[in-house]
Amino acid sequence: MSTTKRMDVKEQRLRRQREQRMRTFLTIGGILLLLVLVFSLPAIVDAFKPITMITPREMPLADGKAVGDPNAPVVVEVFSDFQCSACKRFAAEAEPLLLESDYVANGQVYFIFRHFPFLDDNALVKESDQAANASMCALEQGQFWNYHDMIYANWAGENTGAFSDKFLLSLADALELNMTDFKACFEENRYAGQINQDVELGGQMNVTGTPAVFVNGQAVAPGFVPTYENIDAAIQEALANGGQ
Repeated sequence: MSTTKRMDVKEQRLRRQREQRMRTFLTIGGILLLLVLVFSLPAIVDAFKPITMITPREMPLADGKAVGDPNAPVVVEVFSDFQCSACKRFAAEAEPLLLESDYVANGQVYFIFRHFPFLDDNALVKESDQAANASMCALEQGQFWNYHDMIYANWAGENTGAFSDKFLLSLADALELNMTDFKACFEENRYAGQINQDVELGGQMNVTGTPAVFVNGQAVAPGFVPTYENIDAAIQEALANGGQ
């Protein structure tokens, strides 16, 4: 083979090697770009996600996540997960009727909201846990109930990424909370112990789903979403029995 032909073969081989390296480079670059887009997507979505505002409400009898007289003869406890669609319905329908009822105003009922975040137990992103965490940081600034309302007003399904950390922070910002204090509380997960206490209590009371409502420790409409009528009947019975 002549020297010229050998050089042509060598040049072709080198050209093929350069093309292969370029294809490999472009493939790796494309994969890395795709990964960047996938991991950036939640932040991009958050940046454009509109916030549904609420009308803040005054809760003169509220003490943290409880409302009413702690010495009332009847205690109503509601175990909820902020990602739970049934909890959202309960919070919009039965809960306001109870909180605004004469039972609470007259010192007959003490209402306690209890955390039971469980819908993200098998999920990588802990939206239920972080929503509970955020609500307690709002409680620290006396805004538990307004933050509670903001969460449900912006509910968008279970384990959908709707309640990312950034979006939960944006809800606090929309309520004009002190964001320096809120972020410190949120990042520290300051109230994990109290949330876990609620979860442990729910376990002791055989809570397996939410919302789970108890009147003086007795389950109301177990297996169903309790209505105000269900709760009212249970309260009347407890009052008739002397608060037992």
